[in-house]
Amino acid sequence: MKWKEALLVVVCFLFTLISKAQLMEEKNLFTKADTLRGTITEYRKGWDVIRYDLTVQPDIITKSIEGKNLITYKEDLPVRVMQIDLQQPLAIDSITGNNNNYKFRRDGNVCFVYLRDSLAKYKFAPGIRQLTVYYHGTPKEAKRAPWDGGLIWKTDLNNNPFIATACQGLGASIWWPCKDHQSDEPDSGMSIRIITPDTLVAISNGRLQNVSNSKGGYKTWTWQVKNPINSYDVTMNIGKYTKWSDTLIGEGGKLDLDYWVLDYNLEKGKKQFEQVKPMIRSHEYWFGKYPFYQDSYKLVESPFLGMEHQSAVAYGNKFENGYLGRDLSGSGWGLKWDFIIIHESGHEWFGNSITTKDLADMWVHEGFTSYSETLFTETIFGKQAAAEYNFGIRKNIRNDKTIIGFYGVNKEGSGDMYYKASNMLNIIRQAINDDAKFRSILRGINSKFYHQTVTTKQIEDFISKESGHDFTKIFDQYLRSTQVPTLEYYSSKNKKKLFFRWANCTSGFNLPIMISQGKEDVAITPTETWKTATLPKKIMLSNLSDIIEKRYYVTTKQVKE
Repeated sequence: MKWKEALLVVVCFLFTLISKAQLMEEKNLFTKADTLRGTITEYRKGWDVIRYDLTVQPDIITKSIEGKNLITYKEDLPVRVMQIDLQQPLAIDSITGNNNNYKFRRDGNVCFVYLRDSLAKYKFAPGIRQLTVYYHGTPKEAKRAPWDGGLIWKTDLNNNPFIATACQGLGASIWWPCKDHQSDEPDSGMSIRIITPDTLVAISNGRLQNVSNSKGGYKTWTWQVKNPINSYDVTMNIGKYTKWSDTLIGEGGKLDLDYWVLDYNLEKGKKQFEQVKPMIRSHEYWFGKYPFYQDSYKLVESPFLGMEHQSAVAYGNKFENGYLGRDLSGSGWGLKWDFIIIHESGHEWFGNSITTKDLADMWVHEGFTSYSETLFTETIFGKQAAAEYNFGIRKNIRNDKTIIGFYGVNKEGSGDMYYKASNMLNIIRQAINDDAKFRSILRGINSKFYHQTVTTKQIEDFISKESGHDFTKIFDQYLRSTQVPTLEYYSSKNKKKLFFRWANCTSGFNLPIMISQGKEDVAITPTETWKTATLPKKIMLSNLSDIIEKRYYVTTKQVKE
């Protein structure tokens, strides 16, 4: 076996060189604008957002908007120049505050606000301050929402306006001025005022506070968010909506449930949205209490597939089960429930309550939320159904690039952050081999990091500490590599001894494996060197690959001695 081991080392070395070259080539594509968007620059340091008060009026005919945003912030360090984000072609008209009309300059999608001419003679004292940004223009129109992002200007089946926003990744600054970085959320929430023709309804995050009549046949809809909210979750929905309400007694007490659909979809909506209550009960069981009782839960029909807008989840799945009527797993279980209701609502825990500081760590949002689909399937249909669903979604894994992207440039990693990360979490669950402990870890994450912004290291370290197993190498394998580990094995001549090792893996990969057949179990701890174990009689060598690969996202290979 010596020459094979040497060949394997050479192949892994060459693979590493090629991967590094590809990464460097991709990294060189980033621009100054990417850095300004994705980094905590010197112009973002020193001040922390306390609250936003946004007012916006869309012009449906010209597909333009105008508005203002009052930014309340705490200045911890003296700031001379402040960075506010607003993407072109939107224009800033003026910036005022503290009896000042501030000077500013644009640099692409960034606005630099000159708060002070100099800090040399400035006597600084930390404090709460405010400024208001007035703006207008024609924002980018989304062509394929939610993937490309922007404003969606559509009409419903009766030719009435049907308008929405979707801006994850692209950023909230595509339609309103803000500190557009995931690491800084308004600690005291925000208000959103939307001015519309009085024949239409405007829906946003949080609770509806007031509807007032304005001159010229317009209404102002005022919504209030009491909890911190990440900027891409802020939403505007306009259409011929109708509403019904319900309540649920959950872990946090009484939760108000509001449902908004186009007037002609009322009966469809009432039937399909019956899935909300079992969904919330399942997610609360696994993850802990719904994070936004103060702001309620809303499901809002949208002119695109869906998005996890905090306390106002966008729904466009055509009132069908599956993903637009398809089962992404191919197992049959994915047609038993509505993908958008289950998945996008799962983001209330991972993505909205717990938000990553950098877009590169988006697996924390998408991996846990994708696994919520498996957990919901388990809650309703049992463990075997969940195993079949989670195994089925593997066919969507591409292994095209690493799940974790580049930091500081507002860049996601691979789309494998969904299905591969979900399978990684299932692997961790199998390795812990104690569902009560695994559930306590999931709930512990939501308790410890409730309404916080986090790094992947914080989540990884928490799981390792609470489980009592160092999962560092497992995270490295699935988040920072595109290799799929291979368990190589062969048996002794009398087939009583199993010889095994890990290949095609990151150095130090230490995933334990439980081989189960009926009531027969054998636990093995493979490394990159050959080890042995005794196989129970009922575990046949011919079934070994199937047993292992259905439970773990690895490949297996029987080799010759």
